[in-house]
Amino acid sequence: MAPMPDDLSTAPLLDPRKFQNPDFTADGSERAIVGLTHLRTVWFNTGTLCNLTCLDCYIESSPSNDLLAYLSLAEAVFYLDEIETTGLQVEEIAFTGGEPFMNPDIMAMIEISLERGFEVLVLTNAMKPMQLKKPELLKLKKRYGDKLSLRISIDHYTQSGHEELRGKNSWQPMVDGLTWAAQNGLNVAAAGRARWGESEADARAAYGKLFEELEFEIDFDDPLALVLFPEMNEGLDIPEITVACWDILGVRPDAMMCATSRMIVKRKGADRPVVTPCTLLPYDTQFELGTGLTEAAKSVKLNHPHCARFCVLGGGSCSAVD
Repeated sequence: MAPMPDDLSTAPLLDPRKFQNPDFTADGSERAIVGLTHLRTVWFNTGTLCNLTCLDCYIESSPSNDLLAYLSLAEAVFYLDEIETTGLQVEEIAFTGGEPFMNPDIMAMIEISLERGFEVLVLTNAMKPMQLKKPELLKLKKRYGDKLSLRISIDHYTQSGHEELRGKNSWQPMVDGLTWAAQNGLNVAAAGRARWGESEADARAAYGKLFEELEFEIDFDDPLALVLFPEMNEGLDIPEITVACWDILGVRPDAMMCATSRMIVKRKGADRPVVTPCTLLPYDTQFELGTGLTEAAKSVKLNHPHCARFCVLGGGSCSAVD
């Protein structure tokens, strides 16, 4: 993972000629595409409302952003039913936001996903919305064990770095939530950001020291236990990905998130949800793949800076399933 510059204000801005044509890059090369090889993870975006307003949040979640409406239990069940009736071999149901624990139906959506035999992953900041669900989470832990996973956002291994991105007084509530989850035996992973120009090895070692201080047992060298995401600023320059890049970079198309994932989103005011390729592209309508999962089994043209920065060059993936 290539580190971001220390001062993002000096980084070059994205060339406006890039990511304009879905089929060709700015220099006329054939744009890379990714086919769906096997639908392994279905993401539910529970809504963009969040208890925090974080710096450079790729989805711009905040206490006031409701551009993606709360997904309802009935809407989630529609897709769980489709998986069952069409025989899709989905292994993992994952919830993201916004802050998923703010959605009124979140616990019911988690429980029915577990009841139907899926691995379940919830991305959370571990603050008050999650902590209000402690009794329900403990019941699910007792019944389903490690089939329920929480991935807790720790944007930096220092309080100052974390609060630089997440806001003042966001550190201790996160630590409290993390500590509670770990002490109660929940299956917990962590997610940080690569922003400060440090190497991945140094960042992992520093997170390891933090986890040791918190008495939180986690393999900080395991990329699924500690996920370090590349910085997601789509206004900064990034190379476009061409067909030739697969061989040049030694990267396989089937290793990309959109080869095995789809995400359900419901736009504000929409009659029903739609399917998008991944967690990174909730707003761009060129990436809408239809209203059903079987309909969404289409190839994806990598016509967005996030495709290049996060997946191809950053090596990022949001799934907990290897």
